[in-house]
Amino acid sequence: MTVKEIFETMDYGPAPESAAEALAWIVDQGAKFGHFIDGGFTAPGDDFTSRNPANGETLATLSQATRADVDAAVAAARKAQPKWEKLAGPGRAKYLYAIARLVQKHARLFAVLETLDNGKPIRESRDIDIPLVHRHFYYHAGMAQLMEAELPGRAALGVCGQIIPWNFPLLMLAWKVAPALAMGNTVVLKPAEYTSLSALLFADICRQAGLPRGVVNIVTGDGDVGEMIVAHDGIDKIAFTGSTEVGRRIREATAGSGKALTLELGGKSPYIVFDDADLDSAVEGLVDAIWFNQGQVCCAGSRLLVQEGIAAPFHRKLKARMDGLRLGNPLDKCVDIGAVVDPVQLAAITALVESNREGETYRANVEMPVEGCFYPPTLITGLAPAARLMQEEIFGPVLVSTTFRTPAEAVALANNTRYGLAASLWTENVNLALDMAPQLVAGVVWVNASNLFDAAAGFGGRRESGFGREGGWEGLSAYTRPAAATRPLAPVTAFAGDKGPADPLDRTAKLYIAGKQARPDGGYCRNVYGKSGALLGQAPLANRKDVRNAVEAAQAAAGWSRTSGHLRAQILYYIAENLSARGDEFASRINALTGARSGQKEVEATIERLFSAAAWADKFDGQVHNVPIRGVALAMREAVGTIGALCPDEAPLLGLVSIMAPAIAMGNRMVLVASEPFPLAACDFYQVLETSDLPAGVVNILTGAHGELASPLAGHHDIDAVWSFSSTDLGAEIERTSAGNLKRTWVNNGRARDWRQDHSRAFLEAATEVKNIWVPYGE
Repeated sequence: MTVKEIFETMDYGPAPESAAEALAWIVDQGAKFGHFIDGGFTAPGDDFTSRNPANGETLATLSQATRADVDAAVAAARKAQPKWEKLAGPGRAKYLYAIARLVQKHARLFAVLETLDNGKPIRESRDIDIPLVHRHFYYHAGMAQLMEAELPGRAALGVCGQIIPWNFPLLMLAWKVAPALAMGNTVVLKPAEYTSLSALLFADICRQAGLPRGVVNIVTGDGDVGEMIVAHDGIDKIAFTGSTEVGRRIREATAGSGKALTLELGGKSPYIVFDDADLDSAVEGLVDAIWFNQGQVCCAGSRLLVQEGIAAPFHRKLKARMDGLRLGNPLDKCVDIGAVVDPVQLAAITALVESNREGETYRANVEMPVEGCFYPPTLITGLAPAARLMQEEIFGPVLVSTTFRTPAEAVALANNTRYGLAASLWTENVNLALDMAPQLVAGVVWVNASNLFDAAAGFGGRRESGFGREGGWEGLSAYTRPAAATRPLAPVTAFAGDKGPADPLDRTAKLYIAGKQARPDGGYCRNVYGKSGALLGQAPLANRKDVRNAVEAAQAAAGWSRTSGHLRAQILYYIAENLSARGDEFASRINALTGARSGQKEVEATIERLFSAAAWADKFDGQVHNVPIRGVALAMREAVGTIGALCPDEAPLLGLVSIMAPAIAMGNRMVLVASEPFPLAACDFYQVLETSDLPAGVVNILTGAHGELASPLAGHHDIDAVWSFSSTDLGAEIERTSAGNLKRTWVNNGRARDWRQDHSRAFLEAATEVKNIWVPYGE
């Protein structure tokens, strides 16, 4: 094409990026790669090839890790971890800073290698991926520097197994490696089988930075290698980014192991356009939302929801813009859409679209490359909310669309998915935007923007999009633990007896559901004896149906989450006031149940917990993150929702309230299973709740066998999190069962907690989700 023709047509001419340096680096390594273990590369094998998806050419031969390779990597990481942690934050910060600098110095090499291996346009890898990579290492160098001062009492987890996907190979590595190293952990990382080259270049960077041997270890291979890492006894934490299906299997595989786990999984994110939006800007934002990285983005705005009155003109503008997109050689700086990562992924996208029989399908009128894994930008309109393509993640350059009439309908459609990763809102009305954002079930909400990321702002999802955050202060919690040692928790058993009642006047204990005392569905109860063998009363035995009724009551009390912290504080203070008025009675009951003489102290500590929760109710704030945009990223703390909890056996009143009070202070609703051996203290406590203005359904109290109720709680799809502090170690069962809808879990793994200490902050953090709302401003 001549210069004259370019001016006449206004077409972009080719602007190819040279691949010579990246290919030379591959050749310098012999075009064969082993694993990076204990500071050096192992001898390479001839196990599988890495190919350029744009043309099918072989780039290099990679090695399939064996169990012996994984064992060696874990052993190297385990050996290096104590010295790395002992180096302290400022010492680790220097290495992270060196890595950040070296990534910057080799930025073009990384960008070209990423594009060759992954197929994404060079403009994206050059201008988005690589700058974010060194941004993460700079940011977490600062986090390491500040750890001792700002995170007192926290320690590294140990060895972290990290498994990353192929859509952002180097960026996902940075998201996981940087915070892990900053907090004193060592890592064993497995890159995706399709895209391992930039991780191996990163390993070379680690050597150049002088990183101590064994701190970073990289093993390559297929999913079998990931399974070896997940199952390895020498690993303390698993961090996984990938599909929801695989994330569910990892949750099941790690159940009961005591391994920490974070999952960043799939999404079907809504892109909501209101009738007052700047339509041209919304179209441009949509191009970034769904055709960025060929749509191979977990938070892609793949569900377009357009207000009915503007749907026709918006779709016309969108189709015209689609026809102007440029597909082709990803190394061409004028290309908008590159190659899908592999023929297998291309076939999956094609099959999903071709199986659809609903709506209208529009494929962009663009010139398609004759070779390589390319798929045209596609729009499918007129789909029903329950249509398969509206519900399933396609993970390709395919956009599906429907319409809405009112903001309330937009919220209902947006939340009509099992995912909860991200959402985009387009409106010129900031009041509408800030009214909508809290209602969307998503970890990230972008207002008049899409796909904004930064190391300072945590990223992660809800529901089946996983749990945990990557980046920001909240992301660090996934890589630390309390430094204080814990002791094993011995099972606490009920007393046996054969004596008559201690009080001849019977006191009937019931369940507490929906603000009312309720008889158990099964009609059974058990005798509760004191230490002396005297009969103290009968406690009802709840069953699966009682769990269902309690969860329904909690769901009906969803308005509690929308109340102000000030109101919740007043009610908590009132509960404390009413408990104090009956303090002697409760102390006597606890002494009779437990056979100890600590009842008075337990009641006093319980009242203190209620006061602490009330104090925090209007003070446990979010943050405004310092992100590099002209705007703000608001980190808002939201209630998790409905929490099911197995209460401590050893502290029948204090344990229950220590769990309940912070959770309801944050706006959650609770289904509490009382201490199994000493349940009557909880049955007395609901009388306090009845007289304290607490709305019905906010707190529901069941009594019965923890082992029988754990599975119904963990398996219920309307429960958002399950906690267990039972002296019966039920962690494995709860974590395994929770994989059904990937709800959050917090279990004690058979370790004791000193309930005399105020653990309110830990419970506040567990009772909230952080939602980052990005609000750019300006014309």
